[in-house]
Amino acid sequence: MQGDTLRIGTRGSPLALAQAHDVRRRLMESGLAADQIEIVVIRTSGDRIQDRPLAEVGGKGLFTKEIEEALLDGGIDLAVHSMKDVETKLPKGLEIAAMLPREDVRDAFISLKYASLAAVPAGGVIGTSSLRRRAAVLRLRPDVRIVEFRGNVETRLAKLEAGVADATLLACAGLNRLGQAGRITVAMDPGQMLPAVAQGAVGIEIRSSDARTRAAVARLDDPVTTVCVAAERAFLARLDGSCRTPIAALARLDGDRIALTGTLLATDGSQAWTATRSGPVADATRLAVAAAEEVLAAAGARAR
Repeated sequence: MQGDTLRIGTRGSPLALAQAHDVRRRLMESGLAADQIEIVVIRTSGDRIQDRPLAEVGGKGLFTKEIEEALLDGGIDLAVHSMKDVETKLPKGLEIAAMLPREDVRDAFISLKYASLAAVPAGGVIGTSSLRRRAAVLRLRPDVRIVEFRGNVETRLAKLEAGVADATLLACAGLNRLGQAGRITVAMDPGQMLPAVAQGAVGIEIRSSDARTRAAVARLDDPVTTVCVAAERAFLARLDGSCRTPIAALARLDGDRIALTGTLLATDGSQAWTATRSGPVADATRLAVAAAEEVLAAAGARAR
């Protein structure tokens, strides 16, 4: 922390800025003054590379690399991330110190023509840049065509309006945070389309040695989100998943018990291997790893 100023590092997309400003607002509500908090915009490799699928150029870590470098170099004091963009293994010296209350975990089906994915005619075009969504859509609708759809929320919606695709899928959470929930045609039932690991969760990353920043953000942490996301990330880590692997998971808390469902999909949607575990919250990580082990055993060589 430079003097009394807390510097928040973030990407420059409208959604990333909305999340950073939400963290700033919460810090002010916890007692910090407006002039004690600065938002620093950092352009990441993922923002610069728009002409190729992420899986071809390094995966989701491209959205956090430069921000984490600024954190390690002392250029910022904390980073605000969509947790589904964060690698399961963090750089040495960094940690996730808090998570905000989780938003809607579901995927949003958006179309100007059709009321649902089921209503899209055979041969219809679905735009997505996510391997998970591609595989999940093809599992439900093997008769549609998938096209690459990179860009932030506004860019993708503009492509839809331009007729590049008949429909697309985005996170309900992002649309809600941008005040664009009205653009959602229908939210997908997680039983049909399991969300990405940590979808809807916003995390705050700090230097492990920075006790002052840790104390400042600790008051923002939502323990339910933290437990559920940690379990989902443990499932993902055991599968060694990345943007190159269609993996989905969702954990939910009910009192002192947690239930997790995780899935590994074939990239063409032809197969899915799913496992569910439930038990005491204290065993969340063990349960998540056990679910991943079951998926690995069922998928065999396809998962390795």
